[in-house]
Amino acid sequence: MTSALRISEAASLALHTSVLLAAEGGRLSTRQIADRLGVSEAHLAKVMQRLAKAGLVASVRGRHGGFSLARRKDRIRLIDVYQAIEGRLPRSQCLMGRPVCGGKRCLLGGLLETVDVWLRSYLAGTTLSQLTDVYAGSRAAPEQTDGSGGTDACA
Repeated sequence: MTSALRISEAASLALHTSVLLAAEGGRLSTRQIADRLGVSEAHLAKVMQRLAKAGLVASVRGRHGGFSLARRKDRIRLIDVYQAIEGRLPRSQCLMGRPVCGGKRCLLGGLLETVDVWLRSYLAGTTLSQLTDVYAGSRAAPEQTDGSGGTDACA
């Protein structure tokens, strides 16, 4: 499934993994996380290294090792996780990559700015603790009901 909102696979993986760790409340191995999310263990390991470097997860080596959150789940915001992988969230620019219209306004009006403000607000205002029910009682289900009879596709 595609989406108008573009978040890299690595950032999406980091967001999902962080919420999963918050929901589980303990330590999970790279293999356990990869199996739950249906992703490459090798790619996940690279993402986890970046999260550990940013101080968001702690790792324990060895047979009973794995990853856990390095801070309380109510102290980690989605924007912290995103920026650990991608750096600062960029401002949306012209769809062509550079202004080509030469006009006094964007053909999308203020939509790009509105989406920027909403996304930044959501990521900065949402902690992992607010999302633990995403994985509660499921095996990393790809879709969740949005309450209106439809589904809210997984990011």
